[in-house]
Amino acid sequence: MLYPHRQEDWIMLKDCRGLELTTCSARTVTAFDHAIDGYLAYRADTAARLDALLALDPEFGMAHCLKGYLLMMAFRADLLPAARKASIDARHGMADGTPREKAHAGALDAWTAGHPEQAVAVWTMILRDHPHDILALRLAHFLDFWLGRPKAMLAAVLAVDRHWSPALPGYTAVLGCRCFAHEEAGFYSEAEQAGRQAINLDPTDLWAAHGVAHVLEMTGRPAEGITWVETLQSRWDDGNNLKHHLWWHQAMYHLEQGEMAKVLSLYEAGFRDLAAPLTDAAPDLYIDVQNAASMLFRLGRHGVDVGDRWVELADKAEARIGDCLSAFTLPHWMMALAATGREAAARAMLSAMRDFARSPDPIPSLVRRVALPVTEAVLANAQGRHAEAVALMRPILPEMHRMGGSHAQQDVLEQVFLDAALKAGADADVRMLLAQVTGRHPVPPSRRRGYSMGARLLAA
Repeated sequence: MLYPHRQEDWIMLKDCRGLELTTCSARTVTAFDHAIDGYLAYRADTAARLDALLALDPEFGMAHCLKGYLLMMAFRADLLPAARKASIDARHGMADGTPREKAHAGALDAWTAGHPEQAVAVWTMILRDHPHDILALRLAHFLDFWLGRPKAMLAAVLAVDRHWSPALPGYTAVLGCRCFAHEEAGFYSEAEQAGRQAINLDPTDLWAAHGVAHVLEMTGRPAEGITWVETLQSRWDDGNNLKHHLWWHQAMYHLEQGEMAKVLSLYEAGFRDLAAPLTDAAPDLYIDVQNAASMLFRLGRHGVDVGDRWVELADKAEARIGDCLSAFTLPHWMMALAATGREAAARAMLSAMRDFARSPDPIPSLVRRVALPVTEAVLANAQGRHAEAVALMRPILPEMHRMGGSHAQQDVLEQVFLDAALKAGADADVRMLLAQVTGRHPVPPSRRRGYSMGARLLAA
């Protein structure tokens, strides 16, 4: 133990945003700020920054709390024990901590216990008293997104917005949250303005670049989107896997323009480059898997030969059977198993999902109500049981957003339903799906590559 846990021995120091930290080392505070900056900026070395912080002060409670948060953000069942240990270590290090620090420990406790909504509630409480707690804001933003709550995302950033200015470190991160929250809530002009303002202040800001990329996708501006990504990507050398997702967005723009060879090129050399250090370090990271599987599914719908690209995804899907912490990733894993004809593994995956879903806790309940029927439908559609796939998905279409994922990401599941309905000859279901996406997407289905076939059918 470097520092005794007696309140009279602590010196209350403050981070770069003026928030008190329970430590008696100014070097610890500097290292903590550096780690938080890495998290906010999606830097690939964030884990190394955290390791350096913990080496400097192994008893620092907020460092253990940050460690637990980062572990939980991976959505991996095998990391839960380490995250729970970090939660215990955080509590120990915060024995004499501030109420804000102890609240962070409480949020981590709730998250590791399987209650993410409670964690968000704690961060919301923290932000009422400490609107400059950028860690609480970004974590609430993250979990609200993966809980399918865009209104909560927007409410959180609007609640603290007036307390922020360019004079405060981390301001562009707030702008990035403002951008993406507005985009997911359907306010595209406001979103684009905030995102472009952030990039003007910091051209390396990956989250703001990502938010604008979503705006350009949703407003049907693929040529602008390609230019946006190509112009900014030289500044992403230090970025983590979020830059893969931005290359996925670029591939989506090229897909919309019918440039399938370019899509495959970006798959191989961009967002699914298996030789890239980031991919090698985390070959089955949930966002990378979502990028890859959703793109291969779309390409298949357009008759593009994707070769054996499904195989490595299916191998990883088999290895993750039973891990249900990321509900939205589950149908993507099934896409890979179905595309490679691995019926036994697919059945094992569904059985493991049913076992997981027996718990009344929030995530198992979500898997039972939404992810399980969607995943079953993915398999049924791939096996030619199209009417069954339609019947499985129809009741839960209004709830699919609860699995998380953006409108651009949820689109692939809507395309699964459309594909099944078209092949089943279920014209009423095709009409219903097109009406649903028309109500949310500014670009009409007739002008969207994935939906134009259905629109033409109904117009005939």
